[in-house]
Amino acid sequence: MDVNPIVLSIPIFAVLIIIEVIIQWVNKRKLYRLNDAVTNINCGITQQISGIFLKLFALGIYQFIFEHWAIWQIPTNWYTLILLFVATDFAYYWAHRMSHEINLFWSAHVVHHQSEDYNLSVALRQSSFQTIWTSIFFFPLAIIGFNTLDFALMAALTTLYQFWIHTELIGKLGFIEYIFVTPSHHRVHHGRNPKYIDKNHGGTFIIWDKLFGTYQKEEEQPTYGVTTPINSWNPVWANFVHFKVMWKEMKRMPRFADKINYVFYKPGWLPANLGGYRPAQAVNRTTYAKYETVVSKKINSYVFFQFLSILAFTTWFLFNQAQLALLLKAGAAVLIMITAITAGGMFEMKKWVHWAEKFRLMAVLAIGAALGFFEMANMWVLILVANYYIISKIWLTLALKTTTNE
Repeated sequence: MDVNPIVLSIPIFAVLIIIEVIIQWVNKRKLYRLNDAVTNINCGITQQISGIFLKLFALGIYQFIFEHWAIWQIPTNWYTLILLFVATDFAYYWAHRMSHEINLFWSAHVVHHQSEDYNLSVALRQSSFQTIWTSIFFFPLAIIGFNTLDFALMAALTTLYQFWIHTELIGKLGFIEYIFVTPSHHRVHHGRNPKYIDKNHGGTFIIWDKLFGTYQKEEEQPTYGVTTPINSWNPVWANFVHFKVMWKEMKRMPRFADKINYVFYKPGWLPANLGGYRPAQAVNRTTYAKYETVVSKKINSYVFFQFLSILAFTTWFLFNQAQLALLLKAGAAVLIMITAITAGGMFEMKKWVHWAEKFRLMAVLAIGAALGFFEMANMWVLILVANYYIISKIWLTLALKTTTNE
């Protein structure tokens, strides 16, 4: 069973999101949109699934550095763990800041900023590639002598702290604002208003921003999202869209040196012959409108059912994937990714989604049968999967028929 603190916290995340949704209903506020929230969480799902295969990359290098180049062997006790937590948060500040100031790193981190809403589901909107670019900032901790297990735990706790700050329901918190990152600080960080961009990078402690000149207090209401909206509910495409932008812009640059500069300079940079740096433009709140698509209630309810189903399966998978055969593990991971993609396709009613969803249901039936018959030898798994397939097939047919008739 996976003992990753983030995986263990999934039920807590779910409860807190449900509470926030209930509060918005009671207060008659619109903090959530189904398509946006599902896409946010699906980005988190794809990040966790890809992380199964990528997390050994960063931790493996960290362990190698610790074994071969550590200056000291720091013991594990309460005060060294506190020191490591602070040091991890300091390293996180620089990793996060550079994710905004280096175009290549931004290509991954941009995923977290794409949502135009701001609620707890946004905390789960994470990039599948982030660890590849930013893990280097944590390697000095291995050289100092903090062991890999302690570092992994503190890094997870730093990440968990940041969940609760993704909300509009909590205002300013008085003296806490002087030391810790709060929802008010992080709302600024997610704002696309020019004065808010690239501010408040801290994970747990806001003092890093105050020390290094990146602090901005919350003043006017932020407009959330990125300066060039993604305009898609596809969580996998969300991870690649900035790479496409980079490729198109680099093709316009005849000089190789400019291409290199473009990769490592600040997002928005262009060489002088193409116009130079493009600063963020002020948001016109009278004409600004969030990206939105409209589908029938039957389609929305069908996607929500599939989302709940795959969320339950993903939770089970993350807890039990270590015990699965590699081929079956890979098949289940791909199936989860495809489900996330088709959910976005259904929200946008893409032409390909009809046959893709039918194919996905057949794949669920096949992989579910393999799990139940070969891996777990459990007839109840087969019955559950068969019933899921039948219900989904009928529901999909009725939903698509209704959409066609409309």
